[in-house]
Amino acid sequence: MAKKAPRRTAERILEVTLNLFNRFGEPNVSTTLISAELGISPGNLYYHYPAKEELINSLFDRYESALSELLNASDGVRNVEDAWFFMHTLCELIWQYRFLYRDLNDLLSKNRRLETHFQSILKNKTRAVKALLDGMSRAGAMNIDLREVDATATSMVVVLTFWLSFEYVRDPRNALEPGNAQAALLRGAHHVLNLLIPYLEDSQRAHLQALVGAYCGTVTNAP
Repeated sequence: MAKKAPRRTAERILEVTLNLFNRFGEPNVSTTLISAELGISPGNLYYHYPAKEELINSLFDRYESALSELLNASDGVRNVEDAWFFMHTLCELIWQYRFLYRDLNDLLSKNRRLETHFQSILKNKTRAVKALLDGMSRAGAMNIDLREVDATATSMVVVLTFWLSFEYVRDPRNALEPGNAQAALLRGAHHVLNLLIPYLEDSQRAHLQALVGAYCGTVTNAP
């Protein structure tokens, strides 16, 4: 059997590590567990990633790069339909790297690089949400006082940042399992966009409610 190229091995290590971190939480996953799951020796793992922190940083780099690209799409949001798609896609990306948010406080306390970069992420999310609000306002989909933009954008970013923590507290044993992803993503998008209800034009408000009813159904009524 042909030996796998080192780059492919490194990719596989990251894929398996991400899955384990998401399932069990980063603090509960050791490099020994990762190497056992991969069926490789700890030495082989250390050859590619000499420390667990390097695994975390590599996964974070991927998340940060994908997030930066996605946030740029906020400039194109003009109505509730666009906003729903944008927020759902953003929630999908957060879900894909949910270990970062599940263990956020612990990770930031131990990793200075993540601490500083997450501060930038908050600023970039806020900037993107403001662009979304501006685009929808210019298109006539909503009417918001300029004095309320900062607070509204901040509130939306707060929900985006801690929505998964809320899901976890609701059902610690099952909330972050893959089978619950779709319901969680829909709730996340709804929680964020519901903050726009007071500012939406009547037809846009009705459309948001129709989207919630069509996609979320009784899911959004869960406690």
